[in-house]
Amino acid sequence: MTEDEIISEFRASEALLEGHFKLSSGRHSGHYLQCARVLMNSERAGRLAFALAQKIPRELRNQIDVVISPAMGGIIIGQEMGRALGKDAMFLERPEGTFHLRRGFRLEPGAKVLMVEDVVTTGLSSREAIAAVSREGGQVVAEVALVDRSNGAADLGVPFYPLVDINFPTYAEDEVPADLAAIPVTKPGSRAA
Repeated sequence: MTEDEIISEFRASEALLEGHFKLSSGRHSGHYLQCARVLMNSERAGRLAFALAQKIPRELRNQIDVVISPAMGGIIIGQEMGRALGKDAMFLERPEGTFHLRRGFRLEPGAKVLMVEDVVTTGLSSREAIAAVSREGGQVVAEVALVDRSNGAADLGVPFYPLVDINFPTYAEDEVPADLAAIPVTKPGSRAA
């Protein structure tokens, strides 16, 4: 898929929102990507996952034992990545604030893991999820995401392969421009803020 085709998928599903959003990272933006909307159609989700799988170098794809994604945003694309790669897919949860595997999910010691996210902005959730995999006995060999909003700045500590880079400006709490601050804030992400 080309970048234009990918963006068209987001627009067609009304997943590209405008307003004033407080992102899961705590930063503010005038744009939000509601990946759940682009993924609500299973055929579209499968196409995006297949395109994302093609971004991973073949030698790295061959190392992957299992796919893991952080709840909530990564669950659907994680499941579709598992399907695209022919691997089991699990997810991490953080009911008490720290990611860990639940629901009977477990990793074989030394399992090679592909971390799957919907959107990466600062990389904080990804780094927390990668650390959780390490605590659970696995090794994250790479991460993929539908969207990199970090402008290439997110350092995850592992190779990172986003499907598309979308770089809308984001602002720290004390840097929000007046025109954006005048719009009521929406907190659409999965991290409690």
